Amino acid sequence: MIGLRALGTTVIALAASPYCARLSSAQDLGALREALDAAKVSAVFQEDQAYGNASTAYNLRYTIAPVAVTYPTTSEQVGAVVAAGAAQDLDVTARSGGHSYVAGGLGGKNGTLVVDMSGFKTIAVNEATNTVEIGAGNRLGDVARILNEYGRALPHGRCTTVGVGGHATGGGYGHHSRMWGLLLDRAVSETVVLSNGSVVTVSEDENPDLFWGIRGAGASLGIVTSYVFATEPVPPLGGTTFQYNWDFTAEEASHALGSYQDFVQSGIPATLGGELVLNKGSVSSNLAVQYFGVHWDDPATFNDTIAPYMDLFREPDSSNVTQGDWITVLAAWVFGELDTSTMEPYHDTFYAKSLLTPEKEGMSAEAIDAFIEYLTTDGFESDLSWFVEVELYGGSNSAINAVPADKTAFAHRDKLFNLQLYASAASLPSFPDAGFSFVDGMANSIIQNEPVDWPYGAYVNYPDDRLQDWQRLFYGGHYERLTELKSVYDPMDIFQFPHSIELRD
Repeated sequence: MIGLRALGTTVIALAASPYCARLSSAQDLGALREALDAAKVSAVFQEDQAYGNASTAYNLRYTIAPVAVTYPTTSEQVGAVVAAGAAQDLDVTARSGGHSYVAGGLGGKNGTLVVDMSGFKTIAVNEATNTVEIGAGNRLGDVARILNEYGRALPHGRCTTVGVGGHATGGGYGHHSRMWGLLLDRAVSETVVLSNGSVVTVSEDENPDLFWGIRGAGASLGIVTSYVFATEPVPPLGGTTFQYNWDFTAEEASHALGSYQDFVQSGIPATLGGELVLNKGSVSSNLAVQYFGVHWDDPATFNDTIAPYMDLFREPDSSNVTQGDWITVLAAWVFGELDTSTMEPYHDTFYAKSLLTPEKEGMSAEAIDAFIEYLTTDGFESDLSWFVEVELYGGSNSAINAVPADKTAFAHRDKLFNLQLYASAASLPSFPDAGFSFVDGMANSIIQNEPVDWPYGAYVNYPDDRLQDWQRLFYGGHYERLTELKSVYDPMDIFQFPHSIELRD
């Protein structure tokens, strides 16, 4: 037996085998092909005609050359792929929807063996237990659409083509997470393929230590092929999705952000979720500000719910409000179609960061002013297409922060906002070097105007491969425990990629 440590109440022994031994000899791609053929797993290699499409990253800033892209359809076949890759000293990574900002679904670097999860499309609703089994290759839009047929729902993000696999292992935030938590918080059990190719079930009762780690750092510890989630009934009164738009002066924009920080901690209901979206203004020193979100309650109560915030400002320059039942409002809220089979793949060329702000300390007035000044000056002058989403995680009655900090490996149960800082060069020949410093400057304008011990973080589902101290920022105080789990469940570091959990020294 190898690499055993006692963690929690359960230990899975990873038997020593050719599958777990890193070879010192040269990789034998012929042997890899034979192993995949023997397991009846289809694969696309570099010389194959389909390789170009199979290996294209969502973020076109990356050109990645995996050894091969495999297409298993069962957990046992995933295990065979992992074993075959490990036998050839290859890193192995799973790709669900393929929307990683840093091409994580392709390994984030050349030479990885990719396990494409598009063959795992089960969506099986259990009406007796109000749970649903969902294959890791499903897209969020399809999950929402099918669950609605049963009058059930889950919390998740609004980009419909994002895959469940990566979304649920790193967090799974959406505007209705304040009401129902993150998607990973809804997991009852998961089917996981380990680094030795074996298939296990994880839950609070089976392999609970791995269940803890998978919910927040799953890609480093195994490949999840399916999830069982506890669903919620769709809101019986329906709700509202809304967008209110202003072209504010810098002073007005600072007031909007500072007041939003106060408003969301003033007793708002869990049924209200949303964000501020910041973008280039009409003139220098102005900023486009949008209040965007959802309210899952009687539409007749909507205006009164947001009035304490909206009454602080002049009438919006424009607005878009949709009210109705769950699926009507959801269809208006999402980005994309709920039936993702009708959509063509899309890409962007971009750089993004995240900044999770602490709920207790908040953002200081000095930091807010510096941030807005940066956006209205440097942002206005930038040739990039950019935005900032000030996503509401915490605040009054947030289900995200109601979960105990150590319940899962997701470490950020004390944060108020997640700022997604995003700049695209889709209209330019390539992403310019100045674009990196521009986005970094967004974050620094806040961080450098807060105390040195300001307890901010970063969201692993918005990864930044230039991020320093990512271990602390992504995983907080959970990182040491995660390295212990890594040493137990992936002692040969098969699931290795930029920002993967490191083996314990």
